[in-house]
Amino acid sequence: MLQQILQDMYIDPELLAELNEEQKHVLFYKMREEQVRRWREREEDTQEGEAAVLQRTARLKQSNDKRVQWLCGTDGEVWVWIMGEAPGDKPYEQLTEELIAERARQQAQKEAEELWKQKEAEITKKFRDAMAKEKARIVAEKWKIETEDRKAAKMMEEKIQEELKKREEEERQRGEEQIRQQEERRAQELYLSLKQAQQYSPQNEKEDHEWEEQLRRSKAADEERSHKARRARDEYRRQSLRAIQKGKVAGLSNLFQAAGLNIEPEAKLNDTCPIPAFTMTVSTSKAWERPLRPFSREVIIQWFKEEQLPRRAGFERNANTVAPWFHGIISRQEAEELLMNKSEGAFLVRVSEKIWGYALSYRHQSGFKHFLVDASGDFYSFLGVDPNRHATLTDLIDFHKEEIITSSGGELLLEPCRQTKNPPDYSPLFE
Repeated sequence: MLQQILQDMYIDPELLAELNEEQKHVLFYKMREEQVRRWREREEDTQEGEAAVLQRTARLKQSNDKRVQWLCGTDGEVWVWIMGEAPGDKPYEQLTEELIAERARQQAQKEAEELWKQKEAEITKKFRDAMAKEKARIVAEKWKIETEDRKAAKMMEEKIQEELKKREEEERQRGEEQIRQQEERRAQELYLSLKQAQQYSPQNEKEDHEWEEQLRRSKAADEERSHKARRARDEYRRQSLRAIQKGKVAGLSNLFQAAGLNIEPEAKLNDTCPIPAFTMTVSTSKAWERPLRPFSREVIIQWFKEEQLPRRAGFERNANTVAPWFHGIISRQEAEELLMNKSEGAFLVRVSEKIWGYALSYRHQSGFKHFLVDASGDFYSFLGVDPNRHATLTDLIDFHKEEIITSSGGELLLEPCRQTKNPPDYSPLFE
């Protein structure tokens, strides 16, 4: 199932809802590893292609005698000059100050030139219109009457023109002084603005800071997931060594192979909720072919009868009695209602409707946890959190009565949650 998820890079939302937080972290970490592996393969293919192109290009350019030769220093290494650190260079801070001041001065000068062009055009137009009006007035008043005192009229005109030119020059001087003062103020404003931008929040570095912050968060999340996965692997090694020392899996597998699976059908399924007796010599039907996923209760019941009953799933060890923790096809909500008034460590195992396997529901101090048990192969194991493989479902339960399921949660199976219905909810599985 995990291989199928990694191949498709997709998990059904309903199946994802059955996973607890640690299982989701482990699954996400595995999917991330698969993404990185695929990315590296593409990069290697791309690099190989680029290398082939470079080789072809190099062969085409072998006849070209042009070469690049680096300037070397007295030590034989490539000569490098770092601005501000070589002998005779100004300090970096001073160079920065001068560059900022020069940029501000040039910008202010450019703006001042634009303002002066506008001001000069306004002054020229203003006095040109005034001279034209005055000349027209003189012509109309003096020259039209053809007075003999043309000289006086000429002198008056020259006087007026000189006065107008003087006023124009004064206006130009005032305009130049205003532009000069405005240029100085603008240069100071630009200098302070550039200085402040350099000291506090440079606009050209804003995107770099955002990218670095995002990269930092991504690295922290990857490290956290890697740490959880590493902790899960360490827990798996520890539990594997413990299982080997106890000899549970191997010993019980040999016991079942030696004793066989034929057991007398006289025993009751449990001490409170008996069901009709049946023989455990269930043979797998040749016509049975398991679908990829369970899609109905009828198919799940058939799967249980065809594949799980011969393996004594849900039974007590060495007895024809249904284990008190075993339940039928019940929902997650029903499981939590059964565990609601139980103490921490209470648990039950129910047949899953999402995968070919089971779901272990556990009563935690602050709520409930649900772990998927994969039974699609010839072994039983938790999906994601505990890769230990057990020969029977009872082996898995007994193992985690002494060994925690996850290192972060410390879940130990202490008290089985028994049946409350009569007939029990698992009765359809044995009919």
